[in-house]
Order: sequence, then C-alpha cells, then structure tokens
Amino acid sequence: MAGEDQLISGMAGRYAGALFELALEEKAVDQVKKDLEQFDAMIGDSADLNRLVRSPVFGVDEQLKALGAILAKAGISGIAANFLRVVTTNRRLFAVRGIIRGYRQLVARHKGEVSAQVTVAEKLSDAHLDALKGALKSVTGGKDIDLDINIDPAIIGGLVVKVGSRMIDSSLRTKLNAIKFAMKEAR
Repeated sequence: MAGEDQLISGMAGRYAGALFELALEEKAVDQVKKDLEQFDAMIGDSADLNRLVRSPVFGVDEQLKALGAILAKAGISGIAANFLRVVTTNRRLFAVRGIIRGYRQLVARHKGEVSAQVTVAEKLSDAHLDALKGALKSVTGGKDIDLDINIDPAIIGGLVVKVGSRMIDSSLRTKLNAIKFAMKEAR
C-alpha cells in the first residue's frame, strides 16, 4: 500500500502502510486514526512529550514506561497503543509524527478524500476551519478534505497550504521577504 503513494515513502511510509493494512483488516481504521491524531496533538502540546519522542537520550525501557502511562491517561488502547509500543521497541518513536501523517494520507485516499497540509501562525477558530475546508473543497472539485494543521508562529500571519503537489504560500513572512528582496534589487 505504501509503495502506491509517492508522498508516503521511506521508513515512515512503510510503518504507516503496515498499520493501515492491519487497521483495515480489523475494521478499525477510524478508531486508529482518532487515537493517533490524539497522540499527535499531545506531542504538539507538550514540550516534554516531544522531547521524549525525539531524543535519542532516552532508552527503550524509559520510553515504554512513559508511553504506557501517557496512553493509559489519554485512554488510547487497542491497535494504536500496540503500534506505538512496537514503534518504540524498534527505536523508531522519533518518526512517529511522520508515520501518523502517512497513515492519515492513506486513510484519506481510502475514503476518497484529499489530504491538505496547512501551516498557520496560531490556532484557527472553528469558523475559520470551516471556511478553509469549504474553499479547499471548491478547489479540489468537491472532494472532502482531511486537514493536517501545523502551528508555526514563525510565519507571522497568513497560511501555507499544500494539497498534493500544489502549494500556496500566503504567509506574512514570505511577503515580507519578497518586499525585502525587491528593495535590495531597487538600490
């Protein structure tokens, strides 16, 4: 499955593909997606959890112990929890966010949705999310949209949207850089 999608490649793609196949077989695709998205949001919200996931300083036993407590507190169990334990045991927890992104893309393709990566400077309100989904739906020919939203204050304002191979960068940072470049050229 992972080999069919050029956007999902490498080690993260192989793990995402294996998880997707298992979830499909067990008829738990949506539950696994929900659990993984919850775990991904937890990583994004907690600097300590992000450090635990990314740092090679922590050993497998330490990561498994911490992961077990985190999963229990979050109520994540079943296939997603077992998968996260396998990834940890295989020393691949550092790639879990890429794996989750790959899994989401596979689910979106399976459901006939279009996956879009959106980078914003701050969290979007529900009204803005709905407006963004509506705009992207009209651009993609009426297909449902699965948004993968990343918050990056460095873009200052605006947003960067990537749908397939198309990217629209309307961030304030890019606009300011363009003005800066134009002013240098005018001298």
